[in-house]
Amino acid sequence: MGAMTTSRPRAAGAAEPGDADAALAAAARGDQAAFAAFYDATAAAVHGTVLRVLRDPAQSEEVVQEVFLEAWRTAARFDPGRGSARGWVVTMAHRRAVDRVRSSQAGSSREERYGVREDAPYDSVSEEVEVLLEHEDVQRALDVLSPVQRQAVDLAYYGGRTHRQIAEDLDLPLGTVKTRLRDALLKLRDAVGVRS
Repeated sequence: MGAMTTSRPRAAGAAEPGDADAALAAAARGDQAAFAAFYDATAAAVHGTVLRVLRDPAQSEEVVQEVFLEAWRTAARFDPGRGSARGWVVTMAHRRAVDRVRSSQAGSSREERYGVREDAPYDSVSEEVEVLLEHEDVQRALDVLSPVQRQAVDLAYYGGRTHRQIAEDLDLPLGTVKTRLRDALLKLRDAVGVRS
């Protein structure tokens, strides 16, 4: 008898772990539908990781959206020889959430002590500015979406809903939801200046 493993029951329609790897590889080649499948396979884990670190639903939603935009932009950098796609994006989410906490703590400490910390290392300041600019880029990019695309993105990225759940919530065919999200991702990618 082989080694005994335990696993949680898989939700109906949930993607197998290897599906995320294949979906991310296809997304790296510009396949938006594959990226939607990657999102479905990993969104719950990403959202849960971020929420555990930040403990603030509103900030968590922002970070989750930033993580998936970064995953879309950097999908070609994923190396399956170093781990799974799910592990890759969850690690990215954890780092981004920890960076958000550190940035918030650094700002609070600075305000409490001096108002401005003059001895801050250059890399720390540069990183904080980069995160702020990325956040502003994301917010501006969301303004280019149509109301129905924005609604689908809000449910997917902020609400942590799968395509199937969004279709049920909005009483729409699954294909329509996938098309709205794919079109929204394309507009967002163009708005933040990402080229495939």
